[in-house]
Amino acid sequence: MCAAPLALAPASEASGGAPADAGEAIFRHGIQGSGQPLEATREAGVRLQGAAAACINCHRPSGLGAKAGRDIIPPITGRYLFHPRAKDMADLDLPYVDGIRADREPYTDETIARAIRAGINSEGKPLSYLMPQFALNDADMAALIAYLKRLDQRRPRGVTDTVLHFATIITPDADPVKRRGMLAVLEQYFTDKNAFPLGATPPLRTSRRMMFMVNRRWQLHVWELTGPAAGWEEQLKQHLAAEPVFAVVSGLGGKNWAPVHAFCEHEAVPCLFPNVETPVGGDSDFYSLYLSKGVLLEAELIAKNILDADSAKGVKSVRQIYRAGDSGEAGAQALAVALKHRGIAVSSRVLESGESIAKALKGGARTNTLVLWLRPADIAALETIPAPAASTTVFMSGLMGGLEQAPLPSSWRYSTRLAYPVDLPERRRYRVDYAFGWFSIRHIPVVAEQVQADTYLACGLLAETLSHMVDTFVGDYLVERIEDMLERRILTGYYPRLTLASGQRFASKGGYIVRFADAHGVRLVADSDWVVP
Repeated sequence: MCAAPLALAPASEASGGAPADAGEAIFRHGIQGSGQPLEATREAGVRLQGAAAACINCHRPSGLGAKAGRDIIPPITGRYLFHPRAKDMADLDLPYVDGIRADREPYTDETIARAIRAGINSEGKPLSYLMPQFALNDADMAALIAYLKRLDQRRPRGVTDTVLHFATIITPDADPVKRRGMLAVLEQYFTDKNAFPLGATPPLRTSRRMMFMVNRRWQLHVWELTGPAAGWEEQLKQHLAAEPVFAVVSGLGGKNWAPVHAFCEHEAVPCLFPNVETPVGGDSDFYSLYLSKGVLLEAELIAKNILDADSAKGVKSVRQIYRAGDSGEAGAQALAVALKHRGIAVSSRVLESGESIAKALKGGARTNTLVLWLRPADIAALETIPAPAASTTVFMSGLMGGLEQAPLPSSWRYSTRLAYPVDLPERRRYRVDYAFGWFSIRHIPVVAEQVQADTYLACGLLAETLSHMVDTFVGDYLVERIEDMLERRILTGYYPRLTLASGQRFASKGGYIVRFADAHGVRLVADSDWVVP
C-alpha cells in the first residue's frame, strides 16, 4: 500500500541501475508499466502524479514504513501483509517494526488490490487519510503486489544468530596516522561491545520493553584496498563475497572515495559516516551517509563569503593553489564553478610533487583574493614568504590545514580566513568530552582528534540505531532509522547539529569562516554565526 509523500527526493536502486520490473518502477518511481506517470487521489480530492505518488515516499525503500508526525505508516512487505492473525505481539513470529498489527485479518491479493484502489483494509474498514487511492490496471497491480511479496525476502547479509558482521574500508592513499587512530577506536569499541558472554539471540516479538536485548556479538572486518582506484570496486566485491557484512562503519579515504561509494550503492551495503575529505558530492544516492561534505562544503562557505562581499570589496578575480592529487583539487574545482557562474575570474596554480609554495606564490598573477588548499607542511612554509598586502584576502582550507592547529605564521594571520566546517572549539567541547574521556580510560592515544571523535560518533550512532531496530536486520531499514533518529542525538561530536531526511546524505550542513584571534595560539574568532550555504 502506498501513502502520500513525505519527501520527494529520488530513491536509488539497490542495483544502481534501472528498475527490474513494472512493480519496482511503480513502488520506487511512480511510473506505470506503460511508462506513464502513476496517478492517485488523496482526501479532499488532492491529486498526486509520478514521483510524488510513488509508494517509497511514505513506506520507504525497505517497505517497512515510517512515522509521519503522530501517524505511523505500516509495513507493507509480503511477510507483514500476509501474516496470519495472532492473539498479541508475543504470538507474532515477525521482527518488530512500528505500525505492525497482530490482530487483523491477513491480506490476500484481492484485498491488497482493494486497499490500493479504494483505501479499504483487509477487514473492510477505511485506511488512514494518508493513504491515497491509485488508478492501476490489473497488470500493474499484479506487478506491484509481486514486488511487495519479494521486497523483504532476502536473507540478511552478514547476520547470524550470534554475530553481526561489519566492515571498515581503508583506501591506500589514506593518512597512516589517521588510520592508526581510527582503528584504535573501532577495535576498542567492538571489544567493549562484546565484553559480556553472549549466546544465541531468540526472536524478539515485542517492542520497547525488549529494546537493547539483541545480544549478537559484533565482528569487525578491516578491508584494506591496494593499487590504483580503478581496481578498488572489484577488490571490495571480493571482500564482500569472502566476508559478508551487514554494513560498513566509519572507514578512511584520501582524495578519492568515489569507487567505494559506488560499490556500496551497487551492492546495497549501508556505509555509515566514513572519514573522507572529499565525499561524493550528491544527495541522490541512498546507502552512503556522511557527516559533512568536507572540502566541498568549505568551497561553498568560501564562495558564499566572497559573493556576499562582492559588491563591497570589488572581487574580480580569485587565485587558488593546491597540490596535484590532493583533496584540495576537488575543493578548488567546486569553488571555481560557483564563482565563475557569478562572473568572477578564477585561476589555479597546481603544485607538483616536491615543488615549493614559495615558487607558486612568487610572481603570480595579481589578485585581491587568494585561496590555499594546502596541508600543514605547506602552511608552515609560508613563514619565509612575505604576507600579502592588506588589500588581499586569503582563504584557506581548515580541514586540510589542521583546523585551529594549523601552523599559520603570525605575519599571515591578519589577512587569512579559514573555512571551518565544524563547530567552534569552545562550543563543541562538551559534546566531545565524553569521547575523549572514553579514549583516556581505555588508554587510546589521541593522534587524529577529529577522525577519532567522528569514528566514535559513527560507532555510537550504529549501536543506538540497532538497539531501536530490535531484530529487524534489513540494510535499507538501518539507513532509514538513522535518518529518523539522527536529529534527536544530543552528543554530536564536532558538529552543532546532525540531521538527515530522505534525499539528504550529509548530516552537518554548515560551518564558519574564522580567523585567528592572536598572532600566536589557537583561539579563533568567527566572522558570523553558523552559516548554511
